[in-house]
Amino acid sequence: MSLFLLFKRQFALQQLKLREFLLFFGILPSFIIANPYLCTPNFRKVMFAVVKIAGQQFRVQTGQSLYVPHLQGRTGDTVEFSDVLLTDDNGSLSSGAGVTAKVTAEIVSDLIKGDKVIAFKMKRRKGFRKKLGHRTQYTQIKIQSIA
Repeated sequence: MSLFLLFKRQFALQQLKLREFLLFFGILPSFIIANPYLCTPNFRKVMFAVVKIAGQQFRVQTGQSLYVPHLQGRTGDTVEFSDVLLTDDNGSLSSGAGVTAKVTAEIVSDLIKGDKVIAFKMKRRKGFRKKLGHRTQYTQIKIQSIA
């Protein structure tokens, strides 16, 4: 028997013992024992939104830091994005015309250059060589609130 299956079996036995103990002392009703999914803790769900920034869609949460295409503004400025495509607040989704949320973010760093991208063109035996390149500019933002 593999170590994973042994651990999984041991964990299931511990869960079963805990449920029987709680049922014995009347803490849990009996119908919850029949469905183990009702016994699992309800993890804290975080509100997120899908925002359109400079033609690209980003899934954002409060407190998240991300790199977006270059925005006008200086370090420390607050930016507001009103083009929100979808929001999820504790399992309730809203999308389309019903979304009235706005996302506010603070500019952490106003100009960050990405990696070099080089496009080299050449035609053999003709003496034609062309080297082009660029570095994409980004802005680092931190999401403050989704309201």
